Amino acid sequence: MADKLRWGVLGHAQIARKCVMPAISASKNGIVHGLATSRPSEAETLVKEHGIVALTEDYDDLLVDPAIDAIYVPLPNHLHKSWVIRALRAGKHVLCEKPLACSAAEAVKMAEAATGSGRLLMEAQMYRFHPRTKRIEEMVAEGAIGIPRLVRAAFCFSMSDDLLAQGNNYRLNSVRGGGALLDVGCYGVGIARLILKSRVSRVQALALDRNDSGIDVHMVGNLDFAGAALASIEASFCSGLQQTYAVIGSAGVIEVPHDGFIPWDNEALIFHRVGDSDTAEPIVIPGADQYRLMVEHFGDRVADGGAPLITLEDSIRTLAVLDALAESARSGTWVEVKEPPGYWHGEQ
Repeated sequence: MADKLRWGVLGHAQIARKCVMPAISASKNGIVHGLATSRPSEAETLVKEHGIVALTEDYDDLLVDPAIDAIYVPLPNHLHKSWVIRALRAGKHVLCEKPLACSAAEAVKMAEAATGSGRLLMEAQMYRFHPRTKRIEEMVAEGAIGIPRLVRAAFCFSMSDDLLAQGNNYRLNSVRGGGALLDVGCYGVGIARLILKSRVSRVQALALDRNDSGIDVHMVGNLDFAGAALASIEASFCSGLQQTYAVIGSAGVIEVPHDGFIPWDNEALIFHRVGDSDTAEPIVIPGADQYRLMVEHFGDRVADGGAPLITLEDSIRTLAVLDALAESARSGTWVEVKEPPGYWHGEQ
């Protein structure tokens, strides 16, 4: 491998154009070498900005290119499994956008392909790399709020009524892995699991369908962490913008304002309240590009062979919870979280 990890990007989705490709170019250990897109004429600016050497309409061209070390997959959810496995089998390391797959069963197949290829596969949950997330983990572990009892998390935004009615966006198509639960519910489930550090035993969910595809556009869910703690999550395509969470403990509360998952480069705030106090202490975390930190971490793990911050077991466990929430929304009952065979070890 060259001094810097040479990346190939499949498709120029907005998340790739606005966040991950600039992060790779700004990173200490990566460059954007190739881009595959069905609309190469629209990628001229990206080619110039990032010094892209290989521009192609065929995704497979990047998979067989010996100059490319790693592939970034920002494709619609239903394409994650097939293209990740193809890239792994072609000998590439893979960073795949969230959610890693459309189900835990799909993700297990992807994990098996990664193990078989000896290549790194990691889900791109960028908020996990922000210093604020790490500081909140530390505060909870240090007992800043006593015993954690509850996590409340929301990631919601509002699509236009016309867009919801048309259903053209992949987020609104069940065949393409759409729905608010998969698209943004993974954030709430992920942060709750990260903070509470125990296994989700059962879940309960309610969802609203708003188009002919039958996908969930508005969902609330409850998670039971084996009787030790609870979590409540909200995911929506039809409500006011929210991306926030709170951790409530036996002796205090940690609250994150309206930039909980994507603070960009701004200073990030944590509000810490102790006991019954009405006054919260603001804790300021200096701004950081969590996308750059993520791709640098990925490059470092490729170089040293160490375990990534987001393991495949972690991603599969979160997907198992999302599977159960989807089933609960359909059935109207509490649903036990099923443990995927082969990649479920320990209690989380």
